Amino acid sequence: MTAPLLDIKELKLDVSAGRSLLPILKGVSFQIMPGEAYGLVGESGSGKSVTSLAVMGLLKKPLRVSGGEVVFKGQNLLALPKREMRRLRGNRIAMIFQEPMTALNPLSTVGRQIAEMFVLHQGKDWGEAVKLAVDALASVRVPNPDRRATNYPHQMSGGLRQRVMIAMALACNPDLLIADEPTTALDVTVQAEVLRLIKELCAARGTAVLFISHDLGVIASVCQRVGVMYAGCLVEENDTALLFSDPRHEYTRGLLGALPRLGSRSLHGRQRLVDIDSIIADRSKLTETRFIAPRRDEGGKP
Repeated sequence: MTAPLLDIKELKLDVSAGRSLLPILKGVSFQIMPGEAYGLVGESGSGKSVTSLAVMGLLKKPLRVSGGEVVFKGQNLLALPKREMRRLRGNRIAMIFQEPMTALNPLSTVGRQIAEMFVLHQGKDWGEAVKLAVDALASVRVPNPDRRATNYPHQMSGGLRQRVMIAMALACNPDLLIADEPTTALDVTVQAEVLRLIKELCAARGTAVLFISHDLGVIASVCQRVGVMYAGCLVEENDTALLFSDPRHEYTRGLLGALPRLGSRSLHGRQRLVDIDSIIADRSKLTETRFIAPRRDEGGKP
């Protein structure tokens, strides 16, 4: 059997809350296979983004890892020295953040920021790196890439800035791309274009994707498997089609029930959505969560 590209094992995170420690992640475990698109869904505060930051080695105090492993290609990233982690980050593991305006350097042109990836991780000289940066912009379908490479982030629209982030993330052909709600700040038309771009480029390069979102429609269009997070726990995991057709955890059913459906109306001409009684605001009330493993057929395959 093929070994997982990323294997998160019982990952636990805490944060200092006065004299006590508040658990943020409570033993999260999942795997991503090479070339697979895996979706992580859940409402804001469920622990999706901090999971990705732990993988990237970007956690800051007062957050701290209190247990578990993050195994990437056989290496436990949590045990790597900072220098080794910097070599992996942006090279073998890359990330697209929610808001490119805050992720990009406002004082540097986008071409130089992309070129820096080639200089740092591939040892290119700046002249060659700048040419490669223009090619990278062209690969994500930025119009007039030669001219756009000289732009500063504030001179570009939100959709173009996100394309720059995609070009930067995929510059070194990483094995794993983490996309943390990359379409949140975009309008619907641009969102569809960016999603299609990520899906097509990663499929062509064989790049695995950890796609984080609270939008189930986005996850359904991009991912083969989905994990559902609730209050710091992974409560359900399954193939995307099975999870949508037969959700097995009450929280997953609540998320799907909260989606508006075209053509569905109540007696008063309005659709009534499911109300989820969330406890994420007060994690201390969480006493038990049930992890639902993916269903298996008679041959033992998921």
